[in-house]
Amino acid sequence: MVVQKSSVFPAGRDAVFQKLKQLETLQYIAKPYATFEPAGNAVRVWTSGSTSSYRFRLFGFIPFGTHTIHIVRFSPDCVSSREGNRHVPVWNHEISMEQIDCSHTRYTDRVEIHAGWKTVFVWLWANAFDSHRQRKWIRLLRENAGYERPRQSDRDGCLSARPGQATEWELLKKQRKRTGTGSFRSPPE
Repeated sequence: MVVQKSSVFPAGRDAVFQKLKQLETLQYIAKPYATFEPAGNAVRVWTSGSTSSYRFRLFGFIPFGTHTIHIVRFSPDCVSSREGNRHVPVWNHEISMEQIDCSHTRYTDRVEIHAGWKTVFVWLWANAFDSHRQRKWIRLLRENAGYERPRQSDRDGCLSARPGQATEWELLKKQRKRTGTGSFRSPPE
């Protein structure tokens, strides 16, 4: 069975990719549905060809064995991993990232699951888990939004950022909140 979810993230693709490389990002976005504690050959930063193992706990307290992640491809456009544990032997995960503009990325998770008679139950959990992960991703990126302030063109034709300043998108959202309407209005003069 396959689970597929897409969201628009409030950050450029390069910023999302930099966060995606880090184990801490997985640990943050997975809680409380799952926890990943390094076991043995765990890595802190993923790269193509790396393999690592984690003590996996469902909802943070139910032991679910050792979860192994083998990174097949790791690029700003696509991340592909072959994962599994004793309860879910096949968890093939693909992440695609399509830059919409300088401060927005369409992020798509696609997970192929095979777990024998448990597959339907794992699929139900995975649907909720992926929705949760993408909400947490958005929260994480909004908390770190200072990097999105335009300054000058970079190699992708997008604008780079000044740390600690609001993005144009955030300013529009604040304006919308101030006006109390469902549409954006220009500020009073």
